[in-house]
Amino acid sequence: MVNLNEVARRAGVSVSSVSRVLRDDPSARIGVETRSRILSAAHELGYQPNHSARALRLARTSTIALVLPDLTNVLFTDLLRGVEEAAHARDFTVVLGHAEGMQPGGALISRMIERSRVDGVLVHPGDVVDAAGLCSLIASGVPAVLIHAEYGDAISSAIVDDTAAGEVAAQHLIELGHRRIAVIAGAPGSETSERRVAGVERALARTGLILDPALVAMVGYTPDDGRRGIRELLAQPVPPTAIVVANLNAGLGALQEAVGRGVRVPDDLSLVAIHDAWIAEITAPQLTTVALPLLKLGAVAFEALHALITTGQSAQTVVSEPAPRVMVRGSTGPTRA
Repeated sequence: MVNLNEVARRAGVSVSSVSRVLRDDPSARIGVETRSRILSAAHELGYQPNHSARALRLARTSTIALVLPDLTNVLFTDLLRGVEEAAHARDFTVVLGHAEGMQPGGALISRMIERSRVDGVLVHPGDVVDAAGLCSLIASGVPAVLIHAEYGDAISSAIVDDTAAGEVAAQHLIELGHRRIAVIAGAPGSETSERRVAGVERALARTGLILDPALVAMVGYTPDDGRRGIRELLAQPVPPTAIVVANLNAGLGALQEAVGRGVRVPDDLSLVAIHDAWIAEITAPQLTTVALPLLKLGAVAFEALHALITTGQSAQTVVSEPAPRVMVRGSTGPTRA
């Protein structure tokens, strides 16, 4: 196996310089030409880092944990890919965990750290943040970044622009002539839902409208929640002509319930859901959605964790580019005269 000494001889530099370049030491003051020579020598010789030795020397494993609320949820596909691609570029490995088992006291996180020897964790806490569990995570001192959630300056976070997502969804319906617009929102206490509802309110306010509290169904993000939300809103004395559903999974349930009740979509009711995935294209009618930059969110979240691990620098980041965009399909149309 090729070692650092051989790379150093080929590049004509010290072993120390080779080591700092190959481990991407942010404090290394090495010129561009020298760095290029070292990387070329390593490539030509087929150098492969000894991860076991590096882990023992640095007390690091170049492994992080990604903890998700549901490993089968189609919405996490792009997020996971973004994390993995960014991790691969820095020679890190990603292991997956299931957040539903994260109880106050941080038992799940502790087990992952002890058994997998991860350097840090990316945590998507789900619809409603468990404050006790997060406090335990913070107290543990483990480098951690929240995804899709914020908890003040106590812990790093990376979120998308949920307010803009709600705003463009409502604006799409307003441009189609709808004025009685409702929202199927997340469960009470859901941060993402609150931001998305605020975006809907902002779009309505520009048209001189106010979101009727009776037209906000605070139910949750599952298909069953979407079905429940539709039933609640259609039972109103004057039902809405259009609905923004704050999550794609709930949107699928809402669409299924509406069609099953004989509601003509979009003739009688327009539906737009926040988040986009392939499944929105195989419904009948196809579901209009708002695409969010989840691929970039995954990459940004990993880079925030990498910075925390290597430099101790924390950050609260909002991924606003590319901006949320409406994927117009068959579930939205002009309001009836």
